[in-house]
Amino acid sequence: MRDVTLSLGRIGSLIDGLGEYSTQLGHHVAAAAPLWRERWGVRFHFHLPARWIGLFGDEVGYLPVRPWQSRLNLQPRRHAIWHALNQLGRIPPPPGTRHAVMTVHDLNPIYHDAPDAAARAIDQLRRRLSRFDEVITLTRHVESDIRRHLGWQGPVQVIANGVRDLSQAPRSPVAALQGRPYFLHLSRMARSKNPHLLLDLAALWPDHALVMAGPDGSDSRALEARARERGLDNVIFLRDIDDATKAWLYAGCEAFLFPSQTEGFGLPPLEAMCFGRPVFLSTLTSLPEIGGTAAAYWPELNAAAMDATLRAELPRLRTRAAEIRAHALAYRWVDCAQACLALYARRLGIEAGAPP
Repeated sequence: MRDVTLSLGRIGSLIDGLGEYSTQLGHHVAAAAPLWRERWGVRFHFHLPARWIGLFGDEVGYLPVRPWQSRLNLQPRRHAIWHALNQLGRIPPPPGTRHAVMTVHDLNPIYHDAPDAAARAIDQLRRRLSRFDEVITLTRHVESDIRRHLGWQGPVQVIANGVRDLSQAPRSPVAALQGRPYFLHLSRMARSKNPHLLLDLAALWPDHALVMAGPDGSDSRALEARARERGLDNVIFLRDIDDATKAWLYAGCEAFLFPSQTEGFGLPPLEAMCFGRPVFLSTLTSLPEIGGTAAAYWPELNAAAMDATLRAELPRLRTRAAEIRAHALAYRWVDCAQACLALYARRLGIEAGAPP
């Protein structure tokens, strides 16, 4: 038997972008695990915090994260492949691992941190990556960043994320929004997402609500306090919403607004596109690559320019619902998983076309 482990590391949440990537890829790999074990003698394992042991079912093994593994990651068996599912963890591949791959989701510190802090973050990632043989990333933009800023000379494979289509999911209405036009933003509302710009925009659309949805935290609470200080009664904050509420919000919004400064990929805009909704993005980092011609873009990030683009482009995008939805549905998690499995197969010497 040969062992392949997917490491979630010390991941703290499964409801953000890193969590979505880990769980979606994990479930697809777990579904393939019986075939790989029986046909090629490959056992899949997941390395993750103890509270999530069992998350991917009984056909795979589990290796708990331990505090000391950041110094020396001793495991009971040698690994054919160790796949770190994000670049944030400090746990190295176990000694004796034949092939180590890391998924690098973004190099966002270079875009929003102070120069000294960004340089430290990049240097730390460069040292961490020196223990790996191959990189997976999500977009061509991030691939370019990896080559340029990390000086990485090894192989890089671009494997796009998928998107969950919630358009057929159950929907749970928000009573305060029924019968009321609204714009939607969904993120963790950190400064790098530029949510403060949307408050300026909301002031120009008093007849529309602006829904700010995302996890509870210091960023969202500070932003809400700022909205209240400005008397923006049309800005509504919804925290820790479930999929049914998210589906209702996507389905009914006039447009999804996402002026983010730094994105390695950008799942929320694609989720909104699954409903055929108009999506407005910044032109920064990976967003034009992901939104393509199905989205509208703000060439300048200030209230006047954003308002002009919104008013000019919204009527056009309302007529393109089918095209917008088709664009989003081209991003499939099954394709992401099959591409990762094909990489494992290549490294293991399994015949081409092995992933089901």
